Amino acid sequence: MKVLWTKTAKRRLEEILFYIQNEFGDNARTHFRSKTIDFTKLLPEFPEIGTLEIPEKNLRAFQLTRQTRVYYRIKNERIIIVTFFDSRQDPKKKPG
Repeated sequence: MKVLWTKTAKRRLEEILFYIQNEFGDNARTHFRSKTIDFTKLLPEFPEIGTLEIPEKNLRAFQLTRQTRVYYRIKNERIIIVTFFDSRQDPKKKPG
């Protein structure tokens, strides 16, 4: 399976990395980026690793860190990373 990213997912990742860099420094940014890369490498082998959050939209979520969930869907032999969500935000803002 091929992993694709939406523009929103790319933008949210950059925002999170920028925030981590400013608040916690280079090591924290590198660690978060590594976790994200490891997850995207693991995803094609185990595409159903995330919980099915919204079945009618085939939207899955995986808790990447304590604060960050990755939302993705599986469609036609592709895995589409939809967005990243900061768990500390208002739950009403969750994707879906």
